[in-house]
Amino acid sequence: MTDCELAANVLLELPYHANEQQVAVVSAMARFCMLPPGEERVFVLNGYAGTGKTSLTGALVRVLEANKRPVVLLAPTGRAAKVSSINARGHAASTIHRKIYRHNPDGALGDFGAHLPADNHHRNTVFIVDEASMIGADDGRGDNLLEDLVTYVFAGDNCKLILIGDTAQLPPVGADRSPAMNSDVLRSLGLKVTRATLTETARQAADSGILLNATRLRKVMAAARHTDGPLPTPRLAATPDVVVVDGEDLPEILTTAYDSAENGPADSILITRSNRRAAEFNAAIRTNVLYREDEITRGDMLIISRNHYFTKKTNGLDFVANGDIVTVEKVYGTEAKYGLRFADVSLSLPSATADGEPVVFDMKIVLDTLGSPEASLPQEKWNMLYYGLMDDLGPYGDLPPEIRRRRLRYDPYWTALHVKYAYAVTCHKAQGGQWHNVFVDLSYIPDDALGLSLYRWLYTAVTRARTTLYLIAPPEALLGK
Repeated sequence: MTDCELAANVLLELPYHANEQQVAVVSAMARFCMLPPGEERVFVLNGYAGTGKTSLTGALVRVLEANKRPVVLLAPTGRAAKVSSINARGHAASTIHRKIYRHNPDGALGDFGAHLPADNHHRNTVFIVDEASMIGADDGRGDNLLEDLVTYVFAGDNCKLILIGDTAQLPPVGADRSPAMNSDVLRSLGLKVTRATLTETARQAADSGILLNATRLRKVMAAARHTDGPLPTPRLAATPDVVVVDGEDLPEILTTAYDSAENGPADSILITRSNRRAAEFNAAIRTNVLYREDEITRGDMLIISRNHYFTKKTNGLDFVANGDIVTVEKVYGTEAKYGLRFADVSLSLPSATADGEPVVFDMKIVLDTLGSPEASLPQEKWNMLYYGLMDDLGPYGDLPPEIRRRRLRYDPYWTALHVKYAYAVTCHKAQGGQWHNVFVDLSYIPDDALGLSLYRWLYTAVTRARTTLYLIAPPEALLGK
């Protein structure tokens, strides 16, 4: 197959008639995929909301597969992998972590079963990474995720890497720009970079109020790159699919959204600006919308707040990621120990593939993090747990200190999952996912929050919505009034 034939087949596979920009991008991607073995190259596609990058990616995956060209579809989080698999009509997707790392049972203390680089045995394979703008250079564990991804891909035989993202979204935590979408960063890793950008909104998305607002925000951000002055106050437009909600009406509208959705609360998300606000919303939703009195109960949706590597595979799982959303299937019991509270539960994690069954597993979780306004467990709580386990009167008190520390890696309390309620989350936690109904908290936005960061935050929040976007108590200035 030639690059021209590949491009033609991809264009025929699209569910719409491609515009000139899309035709040019498809041709460039086809040439890249058909390059002969040689230098290590990466193709970076920056596609803004509604420009068709999702459809182009899915069509490319299907055509490559039909022509016996191996494709590996990756994403930074489990939810993003699931969305990618659905958009590629069921092609299996995986998180980057699960693909490029393998379990290390001798990981450092407190590292929750640290990992080692995996071997890449793929040949002539195209690696496509969706939501690549979420990839940070440092994952908080001392690893350089981007560098490890590049090393893994090009350890294979004639493998190619395509990074697909949206630079208008929030960059990774602690970064001003997305390193995976930055040509200079990629060149510093020894790669030759081919870039393409999709800016024209696809015709079939032109009537979407969600994309109208996203495009407005993105165009102001693009114009701001050429000016030195402050950005104007963002302007959002109410449309049939973008609804302004008063705070007093929120419980009733949330109830209607939950009751009418095929998958109940799982089809909706509330996005807010801080962990403290998320904790307040979660408490209110559980009390006033779901009428749940117990702290943890069957059906509760939880979001993982800390990467967790299992000490051994559990129902095929060796890793659950910060940001994965799970559902409580059973609550076996609760207990207080070592200054913390725990629950033994059965959890289900949605499959990363479009038609896969959820993975169900039993786990001990930390209850103290559930409704906490803090991003993570405070250090003093960690200290109480550590010294409670390591104390001479603790469960390992009759063992030498080194053996005690080794046992800690497998202790169910030390390795308990850190979780929060998942009805309301911060924008970084929502990134990579899409929901039919998205509620965006626009109340109490301080004046000093105005600027590029607010534009990126709004753009990312707005583009999480598939069907309906709800703006909660927006200031009049944001509505142009």
